[in-house]
Amino acid sequence: MIMEKQTHTTPDRGRRRFLRNLGIFSAAGALVSCGVRTEADGSGNDNGAPGSMTMRRNPSTGDEVSILGYGCMRLPTVSGGSARDRADAIDQEMVNRLIDRALEAGVNYFDTSPAYCKGKSEEAVGKALSRHPRDSYFIATKLSNFAESTWSRSSSIEMFENSLKYLKTDYIDYLLLHGIGMGGMEAFEGRYITNGILDYLVEQRDNGRIRNLGFSYHGDVAVFDRLLEMHDRGEVKWNFAQIQLNYLDWRHAKEINPRNTDAEYLYGELHRRGIPAVIMEPLLGGRLASASQPIARKMKERRPDDSVASWAFRYAGTPEGVLTVLSGMTYMEHLEDNLRTCSPLEPLTADEDAFLQRTAVEILENDTVPCTNCKYCMPCPYGVDIPAVFAHYNLCINEDNLPRDTSDPRYAEARRAYLYGYDKAVPRLRQAARCVACGACVSHCPQGIAIPAVLRKIDKYTDNLKSTPKA
Repeated sequence: MIMEKQTHTTPDRGRRRFLRNLGIFSAAGALVSCGVRTEADGSGNDNGAPGSMTMRRNPSTGDEVSILGYGCMRLPTVSGGSARDRADAIDQEMVNRLIDRALEAGVNYFDTSPAYCKGKSEEAVGKALSRHPRDSYFIATKLSNFAESTWSRSSSIEMFENSLKYLKTDYIDYLLLHGIGMGGMEAFEGRYITNGILDYLVEQRDNGRIRNLGFSYHGDVAVFDRLLEMHDRGEVKWNFAQIQLNYLDWRHAKEINPRNTDAEYLYGELHRRGIPAVIMEPLLGGRLASASQPIARKMKERRPDDSVASWAFRYAGTPEGVLTVLSGMTYMEHLEDNLRTCSPLEPLTADEDAFLQRTAVEILENDTVPCTNCKYCMPCPYGVDIPAVFAHYNLCINEDNLPRDTSDPRYAEARRAYLYGYDKAVPRLRQAARCVACGACVSHCPQGIAIPAVLRKIDKYTDNLKSTPKA
């Protein structure tokens, strides 16, 4: 055990009918298939005493890991935004304060990558964490050798060694093959197999410079299955794996994007092998934290004191075998809200799970764009701020404020709010009208969104709104 447990205060009606029925009749099985258990039944999950962070035990090493993990992709900048979105400097003082508060409250898993925050995340995280005893936290980082120029053995090894240097440590607690599945089997082979890098990483685990070796999955499920076959044959024993899991992706990932894989399958395959799961995108890029007003009202009726986001974190953290749930917390209020949810984490009841399965169907029936704000589509060669365009459109839908019917008494007000809000949120030279359908963005979207087509749809809708009488 590295760290002792601590106590802290701290579309077509037929389709819709099919989806609705699926949600109702399968909901009861979702929680059971998650295998909800607690420390009392020997699962290794410790939900903790009031005010204490829930801890989960890694069976490979005995690590006691906080159920809330700190995702370091969206670190704060000196201008007050996120370093994922902006090129200005990271606010190191604020990063220090956030990490200090997280450690104080029992968070001990910090996830970064050489690719995060325009290449600056590891350095900022290393500076903040190195001010604390090394055995008080676990560092997770990745071999993010996406570009073919980094596929060579020497370049990949250099990336690994740089991670150690920037993180100010001589070992990595949790090292991930980053984004396996992206680019399919060919990319996986080029990044990790033909160059011998996977063998190299196993050697580093054997000599202690990597304590746990795993992978994060996006894209082609054949690559995910390949890695599990390697595990089954004893070629590489994975200590953990990182997957996208939330109540929308649990059974409806393919409804959002045919390239995606349902979290139920991913989690199930890991769980039956005893491979701990690290959860990413519990809020689906913030989408589940900004639920539509009708959905938010239902959640508040059930748990008045809890945030909308807390439902998603409880869902992601309930299953047996989930080691930690990552959250990119740019601001202190994000951290404090998540600490309240996870100190301790209250597992979902079967009734709450059924409610969230119905909620997933309701969300699918909205016309929102399934953008997670990952910004892999950026920069656009023609200057379109693709995520901002989608965010404004989705916001108007979620707030039940998208003007459609001129006979609606609220039409004029909603029309004005949409058009004014669009210009305020997205400068005109960066709006959807600038899209020339070059397609450069499409292959980079993990959600498989037909981005040019959606931008044309939004632009056409906006043009029609401008030409429609105000009342």
